[in-house]
Amino acid sequence: MRNFRFLALSALLLLPAQAASAAPDWAAIGQALGKTGTVMAGGVYRVGLPRTDLNVALDGITLKPGFALGSWVGFMPMGNQVMAMGDLVLTEDEIGPVMKKMEQGNIQISALHNHLFHASPATFYMHIFAQGDGVTIARAIHEGLALSHTPFTAVAPAPATPPAIDLDTAAIDAALGAKGTNAGGVYQVGIARAQEPRMNGMVLNPPMGASEGINFQPLGGGKAAITGDFMMTAAEVNPVLRALRENNIQVTALHSHMLDENPRMFFMHFWAHDDLTRLLPGLKAALSHIAVASAR
Repeated sequence: MRNFRFLALSALLLLPAQAASAAPDWAAIGQALGKTGTVMAGGVYRVGLPRTDLNVALDGITLKPGFALGSWVGFMPMGNQVMAMGDLVLTEDEIGPVMKKMEQGNIQISALHNHLFHASPATFYMHIFAQGDGVTIARAIHEGLALSHTPFTAVAPAPATPPAIDLDTAAIDAALGAKGTNAGGVYQVGIARAQEPRMNGMVLNPPMGASEGINFQPLGGGKAAITGDFMMTAAEVNPVLRALRENNIQVTALHSHMLDENPRMFFMHFWAHDDLTRLLPGLKAALSHIAVASAR
């Protein structure tokens, strides 16, 4: 009888731990947000919300949604709860209503800023953070974004094969030390840091916006537009800034995206368009000052 009681008590004590380790219901979270996502590295459920409704131009170049207009929200498991972060692309008139609704839904605003100069129409980027029940958080984010014109469904079905990248992608991979992906005709390269930052005891991996991100939009004839952001410690900021400027890559913003990460990280956004052979040395020089993970 004593052994039976011990085993029964042990089972009861284990129940909370087992329940806490259950994964969040990603299908329910996607439904509450209004769009389904993909489970990525580290178990992060990431939902892309590109601003396909906007027609934004800069220096005579029409920017593809996957190049510089890619809103997203990521959900990282914390037992049966989540840590949620996101980067929301908004027009100026959308900022106030969306921010107010997010605050009412207990979604923290961790940054608001530009990424580019002189784009028309101007776009701004609102970073958000929340922690708790995933469905509740997703519903609050949806209610905020519903006050913008952010599409929750694709304007047109995605083609089975994305448009070809009219660039030497092998040269890009070699210069940056990482292999990129074709995202709707934009070549996207993400490079993990050697030491990823932590927040609330959780490691923030690349799908949560914790990486070096570089996007290439082909312009024809071996030319490309580039933008993205470098994620840096304080000591890395000015060496990276100098490397970009010395290579005629414009630095367009320097700021934080998060509030409580450790170590403190800063994000530098950039813009240039030129022959690929003239862009890659500057990007490679900038990366040489950042502690990135070794290529695997």
